[in-house]
Amino acid sequence: MNLQNLKDYRFYCLSIALLAMLALFIKPQIIKSQPVYNFTFIVDITRSMNARDYQLKEKSVTRLQFVKQALNELVLKLPCQSKVGLGIFTERNSTLLFEPIEVCSSYTEIDSVIDSIDWRMAWAADSRISKGIASTITQLQGSGSHIVFLTDGQEAPPVNPRYKTDFSDVKGKVKGLLVGVGGLQNVPIPKYNHQGQQKGFYKQDDVPHRSTFGMAPTSSVPVEGYNARNAPFGSAKVSGDQHLTRLYEPYLEQLSKEIDWSYHRLESSELLNTALQAAVFAKKQSVLTDFRPYFAVFTLMLLGLVYFPRLNK
Repeated sequence: MNLQNLKDYRFYCLSIALLAMLALFIKPQIIKSQPVYNFTFIVDITRSMNARDYQLKEKSVTRLQFVKQALNELVLKLPCQSKVGLGIFTERNSTLLFEPIEVCSSYTEIDSVIDSIDWRMAWAADSRISKGIASTITQLQGSGSHIVFLTDGQEAPPVNPRYKTDFSDVKGKVKGLLVGVGGLQNVPIPKYNHQGQQKGFYKQDDVPHRSTFGMAPTSSVPVEGYNARNAPFGSAKVSGDQHLTRLYEPYLEQLSKEIDWSYHRLESSELLNTALQAAVFAKKQSVLTDFRPYFAVFTLMLLGLVYFPRLNK
């Protein structure tokens, strides 16, 4: 290749690259069909979610911190025109912080609200997860949004088997994903004072290890201290491990079957994103797509051809 051809070659590449760069300023867009999503994330903020059994950047973090980080990363990966709503759960109900809004135009606001979620927003200490799921489905049925309920599955106090939640009225009303949070090994639950300062961990005598609500579970085995009127659960002291916490995965898997949802254990935002991209949650929609990245890549390729070492020899 002679010098004149080389000059001509570089001139045309630079000219086309300049035109491609100018196109970036007019914000070219194209219409294409792509899957979009509509999710309402409900985050468990009960005390067991303060347990530290996750790692972020080689640092031990709470379950709640890990959930918030995963949601922040997940929202970034959702395609434009997708919508996200956010709520929190404690006691027997969930409450919405905001209804689903478009992720690209509202990312700053969504990110800010996710970061602001705190265990101190809880209005009660009890945890009736099955009741919370049922109330969430009732609240969101007909909204067009899919529910993603994130919890470690620990009921406090433990559920009386006589009073299991009946999902027959809400089953199939809303599609959703039940996400299990935490590790499978017991870890201590941090204990905080009224100023939000940690004061050790919950001990065995600090929490109830069985439910004493309603009628006692039926059993052919005599209960120590049983009295039909005054002590239907017996008078014997009950000990257990409810002062510790783990992911109650078998319980959550059973709940997911009862409400006809999928179940996923939270290990990373990438795996959660994959689970949420299931066809059952996707809706094909024609959307305006920013075409500037393609022009930018094309410009870089042209500049690479101009300055490629072999062409300059």
